[in-house]
Parts: sequence; structure tokens; C-alpha cells
Amino acid sequence: MARLPKLAVFDLDYTLWPFWVDTHVDPPFHRSSDGAVRDRRGRAVRLYPEVPDVLQRLRDLDVPMAAASRTGEIEGANQLLELFDLDRYFAHREIYPGSKVAHFERLQRKTGVVFSQMIFFDDEKRNIVDVSKLGVTCIHVQNGMSLQTLTEGLETFAKAQAGP
Repeated sequence: MARLPKLAVFDLDYTLWPFWVDTHVDPPFHRSSDGAVRDRRGRAVRLYPEVPDVLQRLRDLDVPMAAASRTGEIEGANQLLELFDLDRYFAHREIYPGSKVAHFERLQRKTGVVFSQMIFFDDEKRNIVDVSKLGVTCIHVQNGMSLQTLTEGLETFAKAQAGP
């Protein structure tokens, strides 16, 4: 089997869910009687459809996962991870404003995983550019995280491990 990363890291906004938690929705969030996750105004908020399958696939492959977000809405982001039952997948969370490089430096210190053994999924090109300079395999997510994006990302990671 192809080499797998020792840590898979996911951005949140426009990677796991289709909105910015600090501007497009209104925390606090709650689960309503119909089972939907809703914001303060009662509007339903959702994940991209394949996100639970993506995270479960990585769990089945025994790949540890972390969340890294630059949002200023720290409490709301964590609340959504819990309400969507995604917190069980993430061994580590780096959710606070600032550079994604700082998030990864902290993840590296906490986990002991070297950057070259990490894969990162994010929708923002600037984060991809910054984090790739550390030696992390970075995958630009377009239109939300999907099983196809995961598969392509793992293939890219395995090729990077194989070398030239």
C-alpha cells in the first residue's frame, strides 16, 4: 500500500463547511428538534456532503487528524465541530487567528510528526503557499472536501514520499 501521512490537517471554513464561521452565520449554534444544526437565527448550517465519509476513511486508515483554522470565531468553530460530531476525529485543534505556519509549528511540537509526514487540505491558496514552504504536502480544496479530493491528495502525498 502507498505511504500514508502521519497527520492529516484540515482547514474548516470552505473546506469542511460552506461558509465562514465568523461572518456568514450567527453563533451560538444548537441542534434543533428536527436534528439540524442551526445558528442563533434558526438558519440551518451544514457540512459539505462527503466530509463525514472523508474523515471516517482516514480514521479507517489509522491516519491521525487535526483541525487548523485562522478564524476569530474560536468558540463557534469548536461548537460546530462538536455539534456535527467531528470533534471525535480531531486529536488536535489549532483554531485561532494568525498564520497557518504558527498552527503547523504548534502541531509539529505537539505531535512530534515532521512536516514532510503531514498532509494539509485548505481552500485558500495563500495558506497552501505558506504551509508548503514548511515541507507539508498541501492540497488546494475547491468546492469543499470530497472523497475524490482525499484520494487525489493521498496519491500526491505518496508520490512526494517516493521522491524524484
